[in-house]
Amino acid sequence: MQRIAMLASGRGSNLQAILDAIASGTLPAQVVGVFSDKPGAAALERVPADLRWSADPKSFASREGFDAALGDAIAAVQPDWIVCAGYLRILGDAFVERFRGRLLNIHPSLLPKFRGLRTHARCIAEGDREHGASVHFVIPELDAGTVIAQARVPVHPGDDADTLAARVLEVEHPLLIAVLRLAVAGRLAERGTNVAVDGHPLFTPLLLDSAGALRSPDAGTPL
Repeated sequence: MQRIAMLASGRGSNLQAILDAIASGTLPAQVVGVFSDKPGAAALERVPADLRWSADPKSFASREGFDAALGDAIAAVQPDWIVCAGYLRILGDAFVERFRGRLLNIHPSLLPKFRGLRTHARCIAEGDREHGASVHFVIPELDAGTVIAQARVPVHPGDDADTLAARVLEVEHPLLIAVLRLAVAGRLAERGTNVAVDGHPLFTPLLLDSAGALRSPDAGTPL
């Protein structure tokens, strides 16, 4: 069974979605550790104590020192996949290269639009009519890795950042689970700067449909 390590800085709603999918039998995997840069993060409370690791980056002499300790702790649980879900600290180049090809992130925007923070407010300020979430492979450049799949939501008149964030969160969970199903089934891989699904290059991100399945934008059959 595939092993998943989670990185989280906050409440861990995506982590809980993964735990629920595992418990229901719809995601054949196990969470082998939850790692945080916030010792008080609520996400840590969602798993038993022996699966938790946290440290305050300020207690380390350098960013590289924290990243090395985090990387050693993750490597110790031998994960097949490492998922950043609400992990708000930028990962250093050495850390990313150490786990390259099995490091995923979920980001609350339709990348490449709105990398970084405050994505919902920026979307509204731009006057966009559509917003959403993306799952991508992590590379050293922030939120710039190849996008695997996206889920889209409308921006309604009168939306503020909070209402839009809530609508995006509703699709984040099924999007992440759908991508992880591909990953743990051995169907997903990073090939240089490209994504391969079932050994074939993916030129356009997959889209999450209303049934929670991933589809190619130009094909009707779900993966």
